[in-house]
Amino acid sequence: MKTKLVLRAKTFLHTHPYPPFLFPEATKLIVGTLPPPRFTTGELKEGDVNFCYGSRDGQLWPILDRIFGLKLSYKETELAIQERKQFLLDRQIGICDIVKSAERVRVDASDLGLQSIEFRDMFKYLQQYPKINTLLFTGGNSKNGPEYLFRKYIKEFGVQLRQVSSRIPRIHQFALPQPYSNPAMDGKSGRLIRTVSLTAPSGAANRAVGSMEAYKRMKLNNPEINTLDFRVIQYREFF
Repeated sequence: MKTKLVLRAKTFLHTHPYPPFLFPEATKLIVGTLPPPRFTTGELKEGDVNFCYGSRDGQLWPILDRIFGLKLSYKETELAIQERKQFLLDRQIGICDIVKSAERVRVDASDLGLQSIEFRDMFKYLQQYPKINTLLFTGGNSKNGPEYLFRKYIKEFGVQLRQVSSRIPRIHQFALPQPYSNPAMDGKSGRLIRTVSLTAPSGAANRAVGSMEAYKRMKLNNPEINTLDFRVIQYREFF
C-alpha cells in the first residue's frame, strides 16, 4: 500500500504591528483589517509612514489630507507620524483595526488571503472608551472586509448590525452588550453605536468604485471626477 504524501504550504503569521490608537476623548474609531505584511516585518518602502494606514499605496491619509488641508509629510520620519497623531487627537478620532493576527499562504496585502484570523477584543475597547459612538469601517461586507469581520466578531456575542441606511456608504447600528463578555446577556444592552462602511481607501478597490452606480452618476455630471475624488466626497461627511 502506497502512502500518500501531503505537503502543507508554509504560512506567514501576519501580526498587527501597531497597538490601537485610543484616548479618552475619542468619539469615532477607524476600523480596518491589517496593514501590508512589510509593516509587520519592518521592511518599509520609500514613501511609507511607520504608522496606521501608512502604506504609500494607501489612500486614507491622502483623502484626509485633501479634506482638511493637512499638508502631511509622506516620509518614514517621526514628524510624519506626529502629524497624523495630532490630526486624530484634534478630530477625536481613534484607530483600532479588528484583526490582531492572521496567517497567509501568499504574502501580500489582500484581505481575501487572511486565514485563521484572531480578532482584537473590540467590545472591551468600546467599553473602556465610552465616548466612542461611531465606527468607520475602511471597507464593506465583502469577504474579510472590515464590516464582514466585525459581523463575525459580534455574532459570537449574539449581537447583530441593524440597517439604518442602505445607500453607499451603508450605515448600521448595534447595541453594545452589558457586560460584553457574557453572551447570555439576559436582554440587557448598552449604548447604541453607529457603523459606517466607507468605500475602501485602496488602489485595489478602484475597479469596484468604477462599477458603482453612485460613481457613474457623479461621473456623468462631472467627467473630470476620478475614484479618489469620489472617496473624498464620501469621507468628508463622516470625518
